[in-house]
Amino acid sequence: MRHLARLADYCSITNMHTKNLAIVWAPNLLRSKQIESACFSGTAAFMEVRIQSVVVEFILNHVDVLFSSKLSSVIRDGAGMWL
Repeated sequence: MRHLARLADYCSITNMHTKNLAIVWAPNLLRSKQIESACFSGTAAFMEVRIQSVVVEFILNHVDVLFSSKLSSVIRDGAGMWL
């Protein structure tokens, strides 16, 4: 994810903004067996892929926060409080 976020930093050269990267990479990063099955209609599959791309775009836009060591320690310490 950090690599893709770094690629987005060069969007002025590559025209691959976080949204474009998310559209391309979301189906691979958030693979859905339901979409791959024959019972999914074209419209439903399109909506599913759209949701996936929104999620990946959010992650790319917030990669520094989501994958920071500080957040990891807060989650790890906070999880112990609920046990």
